[in-house]
Amino acid sequence: MDEERALYIVRAGEAGAIERVLRDYSDKHRATFKFESTDEDKRKKLCEGIFKVLIKDIPTTCQVSCLEVLRILSRDKKVLVPVTTKENMQILLRLAKLNELDDSLEKVSEFPVIVESLKCLCNIVFNSQMAQQLSLELNLAAKLCNLLRKCKDRKFINDIKCFDLRLLFLLSLLHTDIRSQLRYELQGLPLLTQVLESAFSIKWTDEYESAIDHNGPPLSPQETDCAIEALKALFNVTVDSWKVHKESDSHQFRVMAAVLRHCLLIVGPTEDKTEELHSNAVNLLSNVPVSCLDVLICPLTHEETAQEATTLDELPSNKTAEKETVLKNNTMVYNGMNMEAIHVLLSFMEKRIDKGSSYREGLTPVLSLLTECSRAHRNIRKFLKDQVLPPLRDVTNRPEVGSTVRNKLVRLMTHVDLGVKQIAAEFLFVLCKERVDSLLKYTGYGNAAGLLAARGLLAGGRGDNWYSEDEDTDTEEYKNAKPNINLITGHLEEPMPNPIDEMTEEQKEYEAMKLVNMLDKLSRRADVKDLHQDGG
Repeated sequence: MDEERALYIVRAGEAGAIERVLRDYSDKHRATFKFESTDEDKRKKLCEGIFKVLIKDIPTTCQVSCLEVLRILSRDKKVLVPVTTKENMQILLRLAKLNELDDSLEKVSEFPVIVESLKCLCNIVFNSQMAQQLSLELNLAAKLCNLLRKCKDRKFINDIKCFDLRLLFLLSLLHTDIRSQLRYELQGLPLLTQVLESAFSIKWTDEYESAIDHNGPPLSPQETDCAIEALKALFNVTVDSWKVHKESDSHQFRVMAAVLRHCLLIVGPTEDKTEELHSNAVNLLSNVPVSCLDVLICPLTHEETAQEATTLDELPSNKTAEKETVLKNNTMVYNGMNMEAIHVLLSFMEKRIDKGSSYREGLTPVLSLLTECSRAHRNIRKFLKDQVLPPLRDVTNRPEVGSTVRNKLVRLMTHVDLGVKQIAAEFLFVLCKERVDSLLKYTGYGNAAGLLAARGLLAGGRGDNWYSEDEDTDTEEYKNAKPNINLITGHLEEPMPNPIDEMTEEQKEYEAMKLVNMLDKLSRRADVKDLHQDGG
């Protein structure tokens, strides 16, 4: 009934009446995502009618009402089939300011029309294969990049940037050709990185270092959403970037990694939004060539070095092992390097473990990232070893029992999901410099057997990668307990009581005679078996 009334007014009414009836329809169906099949034909005709209205000279408010209803109707894939034409797509491109290369975004009154047009295009491209093909024909990716450049450094149009980026993400997700076009022809990597810089308001203090204000306000919801969409689009653009061939590529990836480091050290408006932001940053870091991830850590400034020296002097002399890592003014420091970003990644990984579900999607990306960082960068590996596998003191419990990061990772080594099990074991193995004896010390043979069998290292030895020869130091507690540690379970077991100690002399004599009789029977059976074989 709603469609009939709206269709009648759209076909015959004037702009004011059309705006009112479509606004009513939009208010009523704003949260509608499933539609009755009986009204499908009416919705198709209503879509066609709205496109005919949009080509007329109508007020901006009427355009917005038309586009809002079109966005709602475009959630239904079946409705889109007859209305997804090149002409209709061009109408939306014009309204979204995607056809005007030189037109600046000065008329604030037009912003709602641009945003609603982009929302419609997102729905239509996502739900219609015909629209996806037309996007290629109309060179939509290039037009979206041009619109992004118009939005550069203009925060009051974040909604336009957000849906422009979402549409870029969809296009690059659905078409591998567009990924290549974005990467090389349209310079999408520096463009999208600049969008992130703008969203985070980054101020550079060095080539790959940005100023971090730990007491600053969180990102606004609009800035956070914009950054998340940019991260997702960048992931698609860089998904095949395993090797860097040119120096300019290496520089650009380092700039992006530095921006992502900044991203890890700031927070969104809510805890959930912060986790979503950091999750997308982790996914994108996984695409960065590992040689460029050195910018995740950086040397301390002169002031920070002086503060670290003061902190080290304040530590008790008997805690020399703990002196390597200090926390001063919210800065995690290790061996003269700022390790804040790596510490955030480690905390993020532990939170994902604690969730206890969706390990393959939620946990394996950050575990893989930390593993590759540890394998390629010595300072990162040593810091993570210090945090995850500190020198052993209490070995009375099994390695998988407890609430430390080590305990949680060892439990994952026997997880039912093969991928999760492998990457957890690989991470710990790399932290142990791929030395079997070191891994067994922290995990026990039983937990590590799967990895060692896959690597052909059940008999011991080392992995294929080279690591520095710095030695591990064992605590006195571990050295004293080591002779009694069960190598299979990896924990200290009390010596089993000798049952003979509690026997009387008569019981001992009885057990000894029983043993003699058993040995005699075994000997006689062996002799009989030999006679039969000789006779045969």
